[in-house]
Amino acid sequence: MNIPSELKYTKDHEWVKIEGDTAIIGITDFAQSELGDIVYVDVDTLDETVEIEAVFGSVEAVKTVSDLFMPLTGEIIEFNEALEDEPELVNTNPYEAGWMIKVKISDTTQLEGLLSADDYKKLIEA
Repeated sequence: MNIPSELKYTKDHEWVKIEGDTAIIGITDFAQSELGDIVYVDVDTLDETVEIEAVFGSVEAVKTVSDLFMPLTGEIIEFNEALEDEPELVNTNPYEAGWMIKVKISDTTQLEGLLSADDYKKLIEA
């Protein structure tokens, strides 16, 4: 199971990469393996400010649809358009090419509530 140590994580299996006041967000390797083959990523909240833990989109796999939850309050400033034609990038490369959104962070204190790689590993092994 790939859990990069430089990223932050949520109990809902999203990962967060911080670059200045921007967060890049996707789902973890664990989440994509649990979902199976991803066939569609839907994010209809582009250019909207979404509150922490609110739904910002969904991932459709062959057998299920799963909501995506915001790890931080912020404005969604970019959607990974490559996922429109190749949603399977979330399966093959969840931490790089399979990223989902970029968010302008509204409240940096919320970063303290995210899990470290070690804490996330404990969560999924529990």
